[in-house]
Amino acid sequence: MKLACFLSGVLIVSGLALAQVPAAKYNPPRMANGKPNLQGIWEARSAAWGDVEAHSASEGIRAGESIIVDPADGKIPYLPAALAQRDENFKNRAKLDPLKKCWMPGVPRITYMPYPFQIFQTTDFMVILYEYVHASRTVHMSGDHLDGIDIWMGDSRGKWDGDTFVVEVTNNDPHTWLDASGNHHSRDMKVVERYTRTAPNVLMYEATITDPKTYSKPWTMRVPLYLHDEKNAQLYEYECNVYREEALSK
Repeated sequence: MKLACFLSGVLIVSGLALAQVPAAKYNPPRMANGKPNLQGIWEARSAAWGDVEAHSASEGIRAGESIIVDPADGKIPYLPAALAQRDENFKNRAKLDPLKKCWMPGVPRITYMPYPFQIFQTTDFMVILYEYVHASRTVHMSGDHLDGIDIWMGDSRGKWDGDTFVVEVTNNDPHTWLDASGNHHSRDMKVVERYTRTAPNVLMYEATITDPKTYSKPWTMRVPLYLHDEKNAQLYEYECNVYREEALSK
């Protein structure tokens, strides 16, 4: 009995010790300059494109959990007037969603759209090509943000923080939404993106959003992106067509 108790105690202590050992950090493939290689075709598999907050299924949007990790309640910390605007957007989303007009989704929405995108990487810049509406952006590794110009895909400036690629995106066009449910922002929105390879086929995407005109405090979303590692993976052409009722009456 004493031996059994002793062995049981050893197993419990050993188990606790193992539980306290952190998982080994993933060591990603690297470029010639030693920086992690983020190149490849990536795609989100979440329902965040429909709503970044938790939501039930409706009108072609499947149910999904919130991708907001801060604040802990998974809700966007809207200012009262901005929340009222979001609710109004939601009621009229079928006609007000910028994508219904074939406008570019903007950042961060483009990242978790249900379409892949491809990263090309050099020492001086990164280029991201998106399948959706042929959107693209260049992330410069130097230089200042542009002054007073609204850009559909924002003005992106990047740097490395250890093995994480950090991108500050400003000059965001205020006509873009964050999802199909009317979550919105002003032209003062700043997005700080973080791209980290956490497994051979996983690129973790995190975006912290600051906009004093719309939100009471900064907030952060996080969603994994998955590598298209199938043979001959490629982006395809996506052509957006707006249904115009007036055209049928002519």
